[in-house]
Amino acid sequence: MKVYYESLFLISLALTAIYAIIWQKRFYVFFSLIFAFIPVTNLGYAIIGNAQSLESAIIGIKLTYIGACYLILFLMYSIFNLCNLNIKKWIRMVLLLVSTAIFLAALTIGKSEIFYKNISAEMQNGALVLFKEYSLTHTLFYIIIASYLALSIFVTFYALKKKNDVSNTILQMLLLCELITAALFFGGRIITRKIDLVPLGFVISEIIFLFIIRRISFYDVTDTVIDSIALNGETGFISFDNGFHYLGCNKMALELFPELANIKIDSPATRNKTINDELIEKIKDFIQNNSSDHFFKNYKDKIFQININYLYGINKNKKRGYMLYIQDDTQDQKYISLLDNFNIELQNEVAKKTADIVKMHDQLVLGMATMVESRDNSTGGHIKRTSDVVKILVDQIMKNNELGLSKEFCKNIVKAAPMHDLGKIAVDDAILRKPGRFTDEEFEKMKLHASEGARIVHEILKDTDDLEFHLIAENVAHYHHERWDGTGYPEGLKGESIPLEARIMAIADVYDALVSKRVYKESMSFEQADKIIMEGMGKHFDKKLEKYYIAARPLMEEYYSRQ
Repeated sequence: MKVYYESLFLISLALTAIYAIIWQKRFYVFFSLIFAFIPVTNLGYAIIGNAQSLESAIIGIKLTYIGACYLILFLMYSIFNLCNLNIKKWIRMVLLLVSTAIFLAALTIGKSEIFYKNISAEMQNGALVLFKEYSLTHTLFYIIIASYLALSIFVTFYALKKKNDVSNTILQMLLLCELITAALFFGGRIITRKIDLVPLGFVISEIIFLFIIRRISFYDVTDTVIDSIALNGETGFISFDNGFHYLGCNKMALELFPELANIKIDSPATRNKTINDELIEKIKDFIQNNSSDHFFKNYKDKIFQININYLYGINKNKKRGYMLYIQDDTQDQKYISLLDNFNIELQNEVAKKTADIVKMHDQLVLGMATMVESRDNSTGGHIKRTSDVVKILVDQIMKNNELGLSKEFCKNIVKAAPMHDLGKIAVDDAILRKPGRFTDEEFEKMKLHASEGARIVHEILKDTDDLEFHLIAENVAHYHHERWDGTGYPEGLKGESIPLEARIMAIADVYDALVSKRVYKESMSFEQADKIIMEGMGKHFDKKLEKYYIAARPLMEEYYSRQ
């Protein structure tokens, strides 16, 4: 028996220490009183269990009545508070005075017959056994305690049925605490006469209250937020736990989302279609992508910004749910809208001017390329044809896009194609317009047009902001005569070291040269040209481009048939 009472005292002391560790200033004062009085009360039971004399036992009995007189009252006050019901101050004061009067009567034990008519003790089997005869005051004490417990249970049932702003989970835990306390306080002697079960009931109550405190630490929608911003009415907030159970909101939030009034505290908000669509889905987006941390809602000609944040409980490192902060953002949004409209108009104007400049730039480049072509011994149209063939080839590549080309790359290579022979402007007319085959010396001079073309393209585009197009155009001009096997010019590049844009340009350039009429030769048939191209795959041309050439060939033949 001694071990039983001492163990309960130590456990209650440990639970009070846990409460002290997690205590926050916003905790209701009667929570603290409950956790302070229970160890004192259980100490009384431990003293009784260890008493070897009547005098020692009476000291323990008087300590137990601290809990008997006050703890049930404090429990009732806490229950009213958790159920969001107020007890008027004067009523609280009257009840406190009644409990104090009972406790003062208990202090007369062993000295008068006010509380106990008689108390005696004798040693049995090494333990002190007490014999008590209660007075009418003690009966009144039982009636008061029973009234406190009955009122607490009634209030809890009322809140379960009528109040949506109280968590069912908390109410159920409170009801469990009340029933256990009542059962052990009034029925403990029926269960067993060897030990008193009341201190066990107090320890169980402490455990349950720790769970309740843990829960309400974030049910209250964070009092620190309320203290700083919520009460001014300019900021709204709504909170949900990790399972999207509704935890609470303030008046402003309820005005914007009136459907919240139909959701009971601690109930799944997902069951309400309006709240699920307007709020829960936004939170889910936030969970998937933290950048989606706010959204807007229009209400009565105003625009409200709703920010989503994590909700933390007692453990600041653990996410317990989600908090939505609501602020009137009407003025900022109107300003942003005005600014956006201005920016759109400005962007459209800049885009138009830029397009005009780009178009003029492209026409100048195309005019230069056409001028160069007019000096060549071709029949004309080489620039346009090769550009069109490059587009046909690129369209086939993009059908499955195994090469991973971007749309911007494809647009740029087609745009760069007319610039591939700009370097011929630096080649002497006598060589450029020669109707026959070049001598070795003439061919060496002719080959200079590739590197010279790269230099010219670089000078033309050096101030452009489009660096990708600049590089592609320069590569097309510089390397379109390189060969896959490394026997090309001007640098003898081999394989993958030849830029892809130059490898595509090479096929279009050679194919056009084969099927087009020149002053020194007739046009070659499609079959002959195809044979030469196919034989060049893996030697002259990139073997990986073969399947795209084959797919494009019917379109190329159709195209040249129309020329």
